[in-house]
This record gives sequence, C-alpha cells and structure tokens, in this order.
Amino acid sequence: MKNLDMAPVDTFRHTHSGYAQKHSGKPLRIWSLSLFVVAGALLISSAAFAKAAPASFADLAEKLLPAVVNISTSQAVKRDGATPQERPQLPPGSPFEEFFKEFFDRQQQRNTPNRRATSLGSGFIIDPSGLIVTNNHVIEGADEISVILHDDTRLKAELVGRDAKTDLAILRVKSKKELPYVKLGNSDKSRVGDWVVAIGNPFGLGGTVTAGIISARARNINAGPYDDFIQSDASINKGNSGGPMFNMAGEVIGINTAIYSPSGGSVGIGFAIPANLAKPIIAQLTKFGRARRGWLGVRIQTVTDELADSLGLDKARGALVADVTKGGPAESSKVQVGDIVLSFDGKPIVEMRNLPRIVAETEVGKKVKVDVWRKGRKVTLDAKLGEFPEDKKPVLAKASGTKKGDDNSVTILGLTMAPVTDKLRRQFKLGKKVKGVVITKVANDSPASEKHIRAGSIIRKIGPDQKRVSSPDQVKDKVESARKAKLKSLLFLIERGGDSRFVALRLSKAKS
Repeated sequence: MKNLDMAPVDTFRHTHSGYAQKHSGKPLRIWSLSLFVVAGALLISSAAFAKAAPASFADLAEKLLPAVVNISTSQAVKRDGATPQERPQLPPGSPFEEFFKEFFDRQQQRNTPNRRATSLGSGFIIDPSGLIVTNNHVIEGADEISVILHDDTRLKAELVGRDAKTDLAILRVKSKKELPYVKLGNSDKSRVGDWVVAIGNPFGLGGTVTAGIISARARNINAGPYDDFIQSDASINKGNSGGPMFNMAGEVIGINTAIYSPSGGSVGIGFAIPANLAKPIIAQLTKFGRARRGWLGVRIQTVTDELADSLGLDKARGALVADVTKGGPAESSKVQVGDIVLSFDGKPIVEMRNLPRIVAETEVGKKVKVDVWRKGRKVTLDAKLGEFPEDKKPVLAKASGTKKGDDNSVTILGLTMAPVTDKLRRQFKLGKKVKGVVITKVANDSPASEKHIRAGSIIRKIGPDQKRVSSPDQVKDKVESARKAKLKSLLFLIERGGDSRFVALRLSKAKS
C-alpha cells in the first residue's frame, strides 16, 4: 500500500494490501428531526425529503458479486543483506579454507534475489471476453498477475495498458466460458447523499460487500493532475483498490482508489475515480495500450484575487498562462503568456485545476474555441489539440522605496536586482542564454518574500501589458509608474530553473 505524497500526517492511503487483518464497523444510525412550535410538537419525518434506506442490499449484491474479481500480483525483490565481500586468499591446505568457504557461500545465498513480494487488490469485469478494470498501483511493477473469480477460478492475467496519471489499468484474462460483467454508469448524475455499494478484497477477504452514501463530489486530494474524486463513507480498506463502487441501479459509478486513514483502516472516508473520468481512459488503454490525452501546451497557475485585480478581471477565476510550450498547439493558436483561460470548448474554467482535466478529456486533433482574458478584454481563439507527450509531465506553476548599490543593483519592493553578469551566472548557475534582470537578494519582511520569490530568479516581464525588462532601472520605473497610477499591486513574470510563474506584488507599505 502506498501513501499519497500530499498527506500532511501520513493519512491518505491507497487501498491495496499484502496481508489480512480483522476489522469491524459501526451500524449507520439515522435520526429524525423534531421541530417544536408554540402550539405543540411537530415531528417532521426525514422520509419526506429523501428516499428511505433499502430494506436489503442482498438482491443487488447477488447480481453484482460474480463480476468483481480479486487480483494477486507478485514480483521479485532482492534480499536485504550485507554487500558481498571478496573471499580472502588463503594458502593451499589452510585449516581455515573450509570455514571461509562455508561462511561466504551462506552470505551469497542471503544476497540472492530469490524472494518474491506479493500484494492484493480488486477489479471488475467490463466485457464478457475478459477485460478487467483495476488501479495502476495494484499491478505496478508486477512480474505476474493472477485474477481470482467469484467461483475461486484462478486465471493468469495479461496487462493490456495502464496510466499512472489517472491510476487506471486494464487487464485481460482468457476463459473457456463467457464471463459475467458490469457496466459503467453516468457518475455525473450521482448526488451527495445517494446510496452506494462497494465490493472488493479488503485484507484478502474476497467478495466483501459494504454500503454507504456519497459524502462529497469533486474532491482534490493532490494525487495527480486530474483529481476529481467521489468521496464515500462505504467501508473500504487495504485490498479494496481497483474495486467498483455501484449505484442502486447496479452501475459502476466509481473505482475505489484511496482512503483517508490515520491508522491504516477504514474511518469512513474513501475516494473513488468517477466513471465518467475513467471511461475515455479505459477506451484508450484498451485500444492503444496507453492513454491518448488532449494537449494544449501551456503551463498554468491559479488566479488569485491579487492577480485578477492586476489584470483587470472582475474576480478570481480561470487559469493563468505562465508559459507557452514552443511548437505546441497553444503557440500555433496565438495563446500568449499572461492570458487567463476563461473557457475551453464551451466549458467554463471556474478554477485552474479544471483546465488540465477538460483538455485531457478532449479528443486529440479536435478543433476547439478557447476564450481568454487579455489586456482587459475577452478574446476568442481557435485551437487544434495535439496529443500529450508521454515523456513530459504537465507543470502547474505555484503560486518597497529604491536605492542604488555599488554593483549597479537596485532594491525595490524588497527585491535587490542586478543585470546578469558572468559572475552572477556562476553564482546562481544561470544558463549562457539567460538575459535580463536577476534577483540577488529578497528581504525577509517584504511582499516578495511573502510570495516565496528566491534569489537567482529572473524578472522577465512586468505590468498588465507584460513588457520585457532588461535592467533594474526599468523595473524601478515600472514600479514608480504603477504607484503614480495608484495601482494596488503590480504583476511580475518570474522565471527560475526554466519554469515561469506570475506574481502580483503589493505596492503599498513596501519596505526597502
């Protein structure tokens, strides 16, 4: 079982397992509300507002269980042990020769890579020919994959395709008989409060059925660039990874993937990949063996209130373009650094994380309309999507008086700046082609420090019009002009290590 990197206290966990463990859960209690009025007590039944809980899940479970499988994987792991040492050279006939031979033979055996690690997970059949959906982390690194059907039939599985970014994988098994299967439903129709059923292989206890409700939608747990999880309180544990989450119609609306757990067991907070997010990836993995995502070719960052104000936007929304990939679809479509993407293919971009998912779900080669906010007005561009390069990872960029130094440096807004020189190139390991203004120092109590700007960064552009600057004096003039215009903040495009990001620095109460 892997821990998700973003977990603050090691509490988000994938739910596949390599061992069994006892567990128990508490029954769900439903309390009605009583409303008391002066005239008397009036009891309002919760049944007036929602459907009653099912009397039993038995019929649904009986129908679905045969299509859910257990997945067992194994891989070779080198034995831990001391580093092999050379056998000492002994004189022929030495009484110690036999002793050292036996000792070093034993050590070599300890370091022989003959141990095999096993892990358990879940999956479900989506086609009678033997196609199975599971999580990528369940089968990652496996040398052998076995699928155990509901009737205990064990079949060897072939990996058809996998995608680490969405944590999905497709397996294929061959069976002499037609296999039972389930269908993917429309997860967008699922509502918070709807009943759901999870079936899987927790702690190696295959064929386990649990039930609960959808607790939340569109959860972002920083597991990847396309997070849009369904949160549920149905009990899922280690070994449930890759198993299905069903609605009451028996349709798969989610693939159970992770849990929030301080202890490693279920505490009623589980996360599933929505079926609508998984459908296009499943189709691509089945057809191509890999995901084929749409690609725009931009680096983006969150639009904060300060950035929106700096760019004349009514409120913080959309995705701010921090960089445009050379030769990519965005460059061909005339997308510019500093544009805020407001909508893509008719879909509004409410917040930055919406854009990568919407672009990825769009068909490669499709021509789309992109609405951007540029220099105080909305501009509509035509873009033709490319295919996301698998060898490149999408990057989401993160998010005051003056004085002259004896090295031609200028300090303003807490930033000490200087022209790029050979000395500064060596000091900050800047490339030979880097030009412009380098930040040599950042004051601890300055607006720049609050935005995590570091020494060695390059100032590329400044202001709403994003004009390039090549000297510290130009930066100073831009800041003073902005102050005279009574702007609250000024927009900087900062570059470090080849990555660019926009930063809005406050102009008031600046210390130098």
